Amino acid sequence: MTTIDGEVEVGFEPLREAFEANFSQHGDIGAAVCVYQYGRPVVDLWGGTADPETGRPWTRDTLQLVYSATKGATATAAHMLAQRGVLDLDAPVAKYWPEFAANGKADIPVRWLLSHQAGLIALDQPVPLDEALAWHPMVTALAAQRPLWTPGTTHGYHGRTWGWLVGEVIRRVSGRTPGRFFADEIAAPLGLDFFIGLPADQRDRVSRMAYQRPAVDLTAVPAESVPEELRELVAAWRDPESFSNRAYAVTDPAAIDFDSPKVQAAELPASNGIGTARGLARMYAALIGEVDGVRLLTPETLESATKEQAGGKDQVMLIPSRFSSGYMLPTETNPMTGPCAFGHTGRGGSLGFADPEHGIAFGYAMNHIIGGPDDVRAMSLANAVRRSLAQ
Repeated sequence: MTTIDGEVEVGFEPLREAFEANFSQHGDIGAAVCVYQYGRPVVDLWGGTADPETGRPWTRDTLQLVYSATKGATATAAHMLAQRGVLDLDAPVAKYWPEFAANGKADIPVRWLLSHQAGLIALDQPVPLDEALAWHPMVTALAAQRPLWTPGTTHGYHGRTWGWLVGEVIRRVSGRTPGRFFADEIAAPLGLDFFIGLPADQRDRVSRMAYQRPAVDLTAVPAESVPEELRELVAAWRDPESFSNRAYAVTDPAAIDFDSPKVQAAELPASNGIGTARGLARMYAALIGEVDGVRLLTPETLESATKEQAGGKDQVMLIPSRFSSGYMLPTETNPMTGPCAFGHTGRGGSLGFADPEHGIAFGYAMNHIIGGPDDVRAMSLANAVRRSLAQ
């Protein structure tokens, strides 16, 4: 039986039960969950194994890569610049990044980058991985890239490119890389254990990923054997030229080893944030209220930042999705706690979000990458928070 450490305030016991069940029933190996309510922590739990190869235990200070939950941190940096009046989200990207105007992109506003409407999900010519990690070659390639749909007419998840696109705007406006801006302006004031670009002296704290293969590889079975509701998605997986595949093949090689020290040290503002569940929750808490005297966004900026910009069928994920300017908004398959919530999921189940209606901020980080419809861990935890609020 996995030992669970940490604290839970009275009234939030359902979350401890759900967290324990994630280990006993739903496949967690090492994980942490944290909840703030009205600016102070009410749940802070962790347990399991940080490194399945060595048996190293998950401790209070274990760091975990959270994949696309990083996008919420990067979006926050952009909105802080907008709040300061140095970035206009409705101005053309080319105002700040002149080279971006190439190939018919002169009128694309910054907001369309944030909300996945720019049509820049992929590259006609992928960039060698080492060059992509060095930043500028990927940014140069994206500036030259033609949109793959008419910008603003639809939306599709820019899973990898989003970080370089939004990150370069942050860099041009602030004079700092997105990871440096986050470290200086968000992590430092709040004392967050969260990094976009991992310092070398933090490497030993990072958990190691474990990956679960699907029980059935749907791409390998006859098309008529695929459940009808999944046929469009499986057909896209089988087609190397589909948006669903091209969006994750912007580097050469396309596969990225996120356990690699080189990858963790680079700044990938869409996908390689490394931190604690506590760090995620604390950041979101400071978006909707004060945390130890620090509030990141004013109520007016927050309202603008969380207003829906794109919704409906996603051209990459091929399911309904909703986005504000950088944050995911609740859908039937996106586990949050209410219609006013906003945040971001990450590959395999990591999740950070805030729910201003209930004063809730939530962070969940784990090292067992499961994914797919059978992964209920984040949903179970969010549902447990909902039950706690209803008591």
